[in-house]
Amino acid sequence: MTRPVKTPGPDHPITVEPTGARVVVRAGDRVIADTTRALSLAESTYPVVQYIPYEDVAEGALRPTDSHTYCPYKGEASYYTLVGPQGETADAVWTYDKPYDAVREIAGHVAFYPQHVDIAVG
Repeated sequence: MTRPVKTPGPDHPITVEPTGARVVVRAGDRVIADTTRALSLAESTYPVVQYIPYEDVAEGALRPTDSHTYCPYKGEASYYTLVGPQGETADAVWTYDKPYDAVREIAGHVAFYPQHVDIAVG
């Protein structure tokens, strides 16, 4: 089965830019990620998402799952369980290992669902 591949444009814009500020991700009192190298991905009318370099995530905070989803603009996403002080939250973090060319900058980065963590920018 062939998956559709769409290119961002005026009807569905996507931009990826350096955030230009420190981004700290916390689960409870634990710092999960701390970086000045985050990327801000703005897609259409969705809230801006912070993509954090995988190297800037605390060791042991993420464990891969078998979950995958597909976005015709970004490619196939894989997921991680977030291991935090209150336990584990399955599929709370995602990544695009091989994103499409339009968003190639997010390769090697992860994003967190904001309902599971505190994301502070600035």
